[in-house]
Amino acid sequence: MRKLEQQWLELPWRKVRDSVSVKLATEGGEMYVLAKSEGRQAKEMAMRRKKLARLLWKLRAMRRSCPKRDQLLLRIGAAKAAAGRASGFVEIRLPAANEEVTRESFTFRLRREKLREAELVDGHYLLRSNLVGEDPAVLWERYIQLTQIEAAFKSMKGELGIRPVFHQLQSRVEAHIFVAFLGYCLLVTLKNRLAASAPGLTPKAVLDILAKIQMIDVWLPTTDGRHLVMSRYTQPEPEQAVLLHKLKLSLPPQSPPRIKAKVTTFSKDLLQM
Repeated sequence: MRKLEQQWLELPWRKVRDSVSVKLATEGGEMYVLAKSEGRQAKEMAMRRKKLARLLWKLRAMRRSCPKRDQLLLRIGAAKAAAGRASGFVEIRLPAANEEVTRESFTFRLRREKLREAELVDGHYLLRSNLVGEDPAVLWERYIQLTQIEAAFKSMKGELGIRPVFHQLQSRVEAHIFVAFLGYCLLVTLKNRLAASAPGLTPKAVLDILAKIQMIDVWLPTTDGRHLVMSRYTQPEPEQAVLLHKLKLSLPPQSPPRIKAKVTTFSKDLLQM
C-alpha cells in the first residue's frame, strides 16, 4: 500500500456496495484493489479505542498507587498483553533500576500522531489478483466468499463437532461430505431463524440448550413374559419451551407403546454373546 501510495491518491473511488468503495491499480501484470469498508473502519476504530481506554485506566491506577518497581513491571506487562497492538500507541517512561517509583519517574503519554495515522488506514484492504480484466465488484464478492468458506469450516469443526474420518472408499468419502453439508445447511437455517426470532442467541447456545432433551426407552415387563416398550422424550424445561416457542418449533407427539415378544433362552444367549 505504501509503495503505490501516490498512485492511490490520484485514483477515484468506485462504489461496489452501499458501504464499500474500491480503487484499482495495475502493475506488473497484476491488479491491485484497494477496498474501503465504512462499517469495518468504524468497528476497528471502536475496538482499538476500547483497548486503549482500558490500558490508560490501568496505567493511571498504577501511577496513583506507585507500587514497587518489580510489581510495576509485572502489572505493565500484563496490561500491555491485554491491550495487544493497541499498547504500541502509548509511550511509557519507566523508572531506572535504582530509581524510586513516583509520579515523576513513572509517566506515560498517548502517541496521538501515530494513532491518527493508524485510523486513516482502518477498514482498508489491499487485494492482489492476476485477473486483470475482472470487475472489482466481482473480486470483492469472491474475497467475501473466502471468509464465508473459512467460517463454514470453523462451524463444522466447532459448533457441529464433525471430526475427521479417514475413509478408504470413495462412496464413504462422498457420504461423509454429504452429511457434513446437510448439517451445515441446518446450522445456517437455525442461524437465520435466530436472527429473526431471537437475535441474542447463537446456534451453539441453542444446540446446548436443546441437547438436554433426552430420548429414552422404558421397558415394562408383562405377566406373560413379554415387554411393553415406550419410547419417550423428556418434557422440555421452561427455558427449552420458551426457545421452541420463539423458533416456532413443536415436538412430535409421544410414540405409541410397542409390544416385544417373549425373550427365549436362545435369544438370551445371543444377547449375552
